[in-house]
Amino acid sequence: MKVIYTKNYEELSKKACELVVEQINEKKNSVLGLATGSTPLGLYEELIKEHEKGLDFSEIVTYNLDEYIGLSKDNDQSYNYFMNEHLFKHVNINMNNINIPSGTNEPEEEIVDYENKLRKIGGVDLQILGLGSNGHIAFNEPSEELNAKTSIVNLTESTIKANSRFFEKESDVPTKAISMGMGTIFTAKKIIILISGKNKEEATEYLLNSNKISTNWPVSLLQLHQDTTVIIDESSVEVK
Repeated sequence: MKVIYTKNYEELSKKACELVVEQINEKKNSVLGLATGSTPLGLYEELIKEHEKGLDFSEIVTYNLDEYIGLSKDNDQSYNYFMNEHLFKHVNINMNNINIPSGTNEPEEEIVDYENKLRKIGGVDLQILGLGSNGHIAFNEPSEELNAKTSIVNLTESTIKANSRFFEKESDVPTKAISMGMGTIFTAKKIIILISGKNKEEATEYLLNSNKISTNWPVSLLQLHQDTTVIIDESSVEVK
């Protein structure tokens, strides 16, 4: 596991962008695993700037980590809408190459279809992850057991509360989602996890310094992956 400390969020976003651009330049038809939430926004802004300078997305294929159950693609709180607004509509990606779980299809069928597509391609080339304050990655919440495959998940109260900032009121936040499982995420050839925010300190501390693996801190399992890079905004995350 490689750890990179950056001075601030802007530098974190630029460093993450460098690694994604490097991947695209090495393989024009790279399969990218993408994340939503506030932390990757800077990365997507930087990728748009790179596209304006010539970075080609025409052969890129993307798979997103998750989606809320019950929200349609055009709902402004759906992750499909998020990705379109913050990246896809600003670059020359082929819309047929975009893969995001459907929040409105029959969930039991959707998880099987999405997992099968991911397994068929052999996992993504480069997976971007964010970090939840409780140590979750994607919607794999702390628990005695974690899902291996793409699954229907019940969101914890802490995650619902954290995500309520994007909704008019907390009661509007969906309580279920479709999410890649830990095993599915681990099929990625490379993983980059972006960490920014004071509320991430405990999870970051466990990842970097505990020397332990725990399903109560799902992020700690990244220590087992063969090629993980952790990028930390040291202006907001203080690690002992």
